[in-house]
Amino acid sequence: MKIVFNTDQIHLHGGIEKVMATKVNFWANLPDVEVFIVTTEQHNLPPRYPLDERVRLVDFGVNYDRGTSYFSFENLKKAWQHYKRQKQLFADLQPDVIISPNFNFDHYWLPFIKQKAKLIKERHGSRFYEVTQRKNISFIKKLRFKINDWIEKKYDAIVVLNPDEASYVKTNNAVVIPNPVKISNLLADISAKKVVAAGRISPVKNFADLIKAWGFVYQEFPDWQLDIYGEDYLGTQTKLEQQIEEAGLQNVIHFKGSTENMLELMSQYSIYAMTSETECFPMVLLEALSIGLPIVSYDCPNGPRHIIDNGEDGILVKHKNVEALATELKTMMRNPAERQRIQKLAKHNYLHFTTTEVMKQWQTLLNLPNV
Repeated sequence: MKIVFNTDQIHLHGGIEKVMATKVNFWANLPDVEVFIVTTEQHNLPPRYPLDERVRLVDFGVNYDRGTSYFSFENLKKAWQHYKRQKQLFADLQPDVIISPNFNFDHYWLPFIKQKAKLIKERHGSRFYEVTQRKNISFIKKLRFKINDWIEKKYDAIVVLNPDEASYVKTNNAVVIPNPVKISNLLADISAKKVVAAGRISPVKNFADLIKAWGFVYQEFPDWQLDIYGEDYLGTQTKLEQQIEEAGLQNVIHFKGSTENMLELMSQYSIYAMTSETECFPMVLLEALSIGLPIVSYDCPNGPRHIIDNGEDGILVKHKNVEALATELKTMMRNPAERQRIQKLAKHNYLHFTTTEVMKQWQTLLNLPNV
């Protein structure tokens, strides 16, 4: 069997890239399975996450200009090159499965050039706000949604990460398969007076609310630190640093940049905090559970509630309630026995998200034998 992943790149940090690496490495170890990752803009850079040497990499070198509209003249020319190269590759490879884990130009033409392959679209982002966007819209926007629905109907499966997201698929081909996480022997240091948050430093991660909450936390716990890991996106970090300085928190809140060993670093912390606008199925929460790191998270749409058992292996806070978030953080900080209780449950409850368990569902979808 030949399995092909289509994506833009695999050289940046990200949940899609990390999960893809886990899947392809699993399949590369199966007998009679060949795995390919096909990119459009790898720029001769190495993969961010380790890949099995048997995984074959193909880069078209299309290199879309991400700083301009997808439909600019230059990007449309590149899309034609992309289409021709992809069509030829599929003709040569004759893949059995094609998986598209993100949204790109080829979303629209994959159903028409897939040969005989089973075609699967993965949705890694939440469509929560799309429900509102589909209401009271112009004819043009309504037409765009209808075209997208028509295209998605031609996919054999739309894989979503939780049951809430399945309700947003309009084409009756949704399959729910969560993200997998590797088994970890690490254990978080719940005695540390440090809280950690991580993710791309962008508006959707809403670190601004976490900084506001820390203003309340600081009044009672001035000796605790908040560290935020992640790459800056479009200058968002500068705005957040200004917010921190205006609140007088520059000595206790620190941006730590991106890192190759996030799991090891998280084990040095006592609490994980999340304040995102939306999260579909955040890998970082799975990883926090895997090392027994207590979590305090917004109950944002729609991922955290499908990972955290509220009050058992973490705490869910009403979305965008900054004061409630601060209250729960302070409760967790002043109660080491509660952190220890949650840690034990987290180390147990994450096991149904392990690679072995999740890949059984993928094996069923692809008609591969379970191992």
